[in-house]
Amino acid sequence: MATQHSRSAARMMLAPAVILLLGWMLVPLIMTLLFSFKRYLPLRGGDLGWTGFDNYVRFVTSSAFWPSVQATLVIVLGTLLITVVFGVLLGILLNQPMWGQGVVRILVIAPFFVMPTVTALVWKNMFMDPVNGLFAHLWKFFGAAPVEWISDASLFSIVLIVSWQWLPFATLILLTAIQSLDGEQLEASEMDGAPVLKRFYYIILPHLGRAITIVILIETIFLLSIFAEIFVTTGGAFGSRTLTYLIFQRVLESQNVGLGSAGGVYAIILANIVAIFLMRIVGKNLDA
Repeated sequence: MATQHSRSAARMMLAPAVILLLGWMLVPLIMTLLFSFKRYLPLRGGDLGWTGFDNYVRFVTSSAFWPSVQATLVIVLGTLLITVVFGVLLGILLNQPMWGQGVVRILVIAPFFVMPTVTALVWKNMFMDPVNGLFAHLWKFFGAAPVEWISDASLFSIVLIVSWQWLPFATLILLTAIQSLDGEQLEASEMDGAPVLKRFYYIILPHLGRAITIVILIETIFLLSIFAEIFVTTGGAFGSRTLTYLIFQRVLESQNVGLGSAGGVYAIILANIVAIFLMRIVGKNLDA
């Protein structure tokens, strides 16, 4: 049983790490809040004084604000839908006995370790190029006109790219959950004559509830801040500008750190709203 002295010693040893972690999180947040109430132009006069809520009003009344929020939510929800659905299917498939199972699993998981910039370049030039891309050749083979993916289907293109990168993560988590499923329960249901779809709906899917929740929560945290894929492919054009990219453009174009900081606060608010919504909808599985 821990004594008061040992508990105090443990707190003393943990204190530097806790202080460093709090500083690492709180200092940028405090500076962002501070700059959001200022007109701060580093290349055009520096600190020009307090502006109150003017930066917040300018950012939220911009014609690009709500479209950027909509694009952000479309990318997040579209990617989550693809990765969860195909992650479950791939997890079930990879759990089946097959020749070279270990190699296949490594190949499926490999895209997750590719840098986002490289992923976007590969998809843009090798798959989605309207002249020399793989999709263009497939369309020509079937007698159809090639699609201008980046301009005509920009959001769908980004969802495909991001989903390809995050699908291995979802597959890995869901495959681990599937492997923990009691095989005797499946065998008993099969012997009772239960169809495949009913076994999936009543046995496998409820068992995957907690794993799906974890996949959704972790992916959402990162998907709300995607940047490299948009920067490399569309450059924020064709309606693909997310809130994160809008903040980048505002700071880069106007050199107004205050305006960008106000956008950062809005991004934090949006992230918390989405997180609370997801926790209420799917977070109940964590207590099940």
